[in-house]
Amino acid sequence: MAAGKYLLYSFLSITTAFALFFAWLHLPSPPLNAAELFDCAAYSPWCTSKSQPTTLDHQNPTRRHDHASDIPHHPLDPLTVQEITQVCSILSSHPLFRSSPFSIHSLVVEEPQKSLVLEWQTGDPLPPRKASVVARVDGKSHVLTVDLTSANVAILRTGPHSGYPTMTAEEMYTATWVPMKSERFNQTILDRGIALSDVSCLPISTGWFGATEENRRLIKVQCYSMKDTANFYMRPIEGLTVLVDLDAQQVIEISDKGKNIPIPKAANTDYRYSAQPPNKVMKLLNPISIEQPKGPSFSVEDEHLVKWANWEFHLKPDPRAGMVISRAKARDPDTGILRDVIYKGFTSELFVPYMDPSDAWYFKTYMDAGEYGFGLQAMSLDPLNDCPRNAYYIDGVFAAVDGKPYVRRNMICLFERYAGDIGWRHAESPITGLDITEVRPKVTLVARMAASVANYDYIVDWEFQTDGLIRIKVGLSGILMVKGTSYENTNQFAGQDLYGTLLSENVIGVIHDHFVTFYLDMDIDGSDNSFVKVNLQRQMTSRGESPRKSYLKAVKKVAKTEKEAQIKLKLYDPSEFHIVNPSVKTRVGNPVGYKVVPAATAASLLDLDDPPQRRGAFTNNQIWVTPYNRSEEWAGGQFVYQSHGEDTLQTWSDRDRGIENRDIVVWYTLGFHHVPCQEDFPIMPTVSASFDLKPVNFFESNPILRFPPNTIEDLPVCKAAASA
Repeated sequence: MAAGKYLLYSFLSITTAFALFFAWLHLPSPPLNAAELFDCAAYSPWCTSKSQPTTLDHQNPTRRHDHASDIPHHPLDPLTVQEITQVCSILSSHPLFRSSPFSIHSLVVEEPQKSLVLEWQTGDPLPPRKASVVARVDGKSHVLTVDLTSANVAILRTGPHSGYPTMTAEEMYTATWVPMKSERFNQTILDRGIALSDVSCLPISTGWFGATEENRRLIKVQCYSMKDTANFYMRPIEGLTVLVDLDAQQVIEISDKGKNIPIPKAANTDYRYSAQPPNKVMKLLNPISIEQPKGPSFSVEDEHLVKWANWEFHLKPDPRAGMVISRAKARDPDTGILRDVIYKGFTSELFVPYMDPSDAWYFKTYMDAGEYGFGLQAMSLDPLNDCPRNAYYIDGVFAAVDGKPYVRRNMICLFERYAGDIGWRHAESPITGLDITEVRPKVTLVARMAASVANYDYIVDWEFQTDGLIRIKVGLSGILMVKGTSYENTNQFAGQDLYGTLLSENVIGVIHDHFVTFYLDMDIDGSDNSFVKVNLQRQMTSRGESPRKSYLKAVKKVAKTEKEAQIKLKLYDPSEFHIVNPSVKTRVGNPVGYKVVPAATAASLLDLDDPPQRRGAFTNNQIWVTPYNRSEEWAGGQFVYQSHGEDTLQTWSDRDRGIENRDIVVWYTLGFHHVPCQEDFPIMPTVSASFDLKPVNFFESNPILRFPPNTIEDLPVCKAAASA
């Protein structure tokens, strides 16, 4: 994530603060608008479709769905507006909540036991609907289950805990106003020549660094000048940090160690298209849009069940994970049967440590899902710019701090992507005398969300391919968390460690990492799977055996326990990482499976005993495998805020439980080292990394062998009215 966590305040008014917080970010290049994209149907009869699924409205993809009448259709469906309201009513009558102030930190569906979900078929009655609730009452954290049928409330766990629940947006916002109560703080702002009306502040999680931080929830507040720019992140009031008691909403300590550091200038920091000089706008591209003359090839049933080509899966928004993919199945081209691939997959945690040990920066070691809520920070997607015109949108329905439901519009989009890529091809050489050219286009289905966690924006894509591959991609954009400095040129600090890069006058982009850990409950043709490490080893030939001296050999080893599946990627000791079902074999005897295919990634270089790394110990390896346990879903632990690191994926995996031919969960961490550069100023072009889940002997042969090629008759030729 990003440092500086999101909610800002302006001393102008609460209204101004909320408007700024919820404002949508636009890149400085021109955003598309509907008027620029002509309606293909107006220019070609081929664009008139009678086969468009009735569940999709692509003429109005951002339709205002009325969630008041929603009902659940699937055991994994999120709670509806009515259900959240019902839970709120049940809790208000419970003795725990009747006599004391409370705050709801999480209110989500409690998924049924996995065995019940696997047995359930469309048309069956739903298992009893329950809600999982995390609440704070009288300074204590509580985990409860609410049965919506019986109205029974079961208290599963009561504090104290190492760590606290995800913060609520309301308490973060309130915390940013606490410094206003301090005369010393206000005077410090004025002494720096900053008008109080120009100040915006951010609530920053504190991490955990020892006993002095025990027994109370703490947050640190740092501030910026928003004078003359919307990009206040580039104008830090450096060295000023206010420690706040999050429960008492009181100032504990003010640290002011940057009085001599100037506020960076506002010039050239605004990223909004409307703020760019008209004579410098770069309209280098003509508008582009993908047309689907016969309508989309996917449908969304009952808001959450997605069907496309040879895939079917359940998709739902989640306040902590952001987007959850469940019950992903691929249709076998030979038998027509839908086969299990993934039971559940989602973003489990994000760990973002900044590499500046100084007083105002050492604690910036964010856990974006567990501390802030990755889904809570997901903003409404911008049609035509976040997602193409052929996208379909899904809303998130969440609970506020008082338990009442609210809707996050257009939180997830679905769209088919064709970028000119090739699914498979072969052209026969002329020397064979065979005149053969066979090519198949690659069309994929993308499920996308974007979270704006303060300054940083994360784009998460789950991309499904017809050949059975799933690509999971994370894009990083948004605004750097920067440090103020007195330096204006690199010739002023020869040899000095700035902990980053001088990006502009008085602005340092601090070096930091991003680690995004994914939870992948793989069910390859059933729940009992094994993890196989396929090590590629150099073999030497015997004297006289061959003109070759060496070759590669694949050596397979089945991991029997968790420690055997703790994987650090090594370029010069390569392996493949297979998840197989040893009980299901192909026609020729290979166990069916999928493999994790890493791409560019990064590993944490922090000392293992550094407090941030102890909390982020789930990044100590790139791959882990654990036995399925429904209580082990969050890599940093259930309660991450100010946790000590004793309830992490590392802790679970070190138990070294058996994982052979068991229901197992694979964990994969994407990593980014970010050394900022001037091109990242004032807003960053998106940088992405991904990994694949690829079939390995899952199908009997190429599953898209019999897919047809495109022909000119299939596709419209659309021309704008003014075209020659």
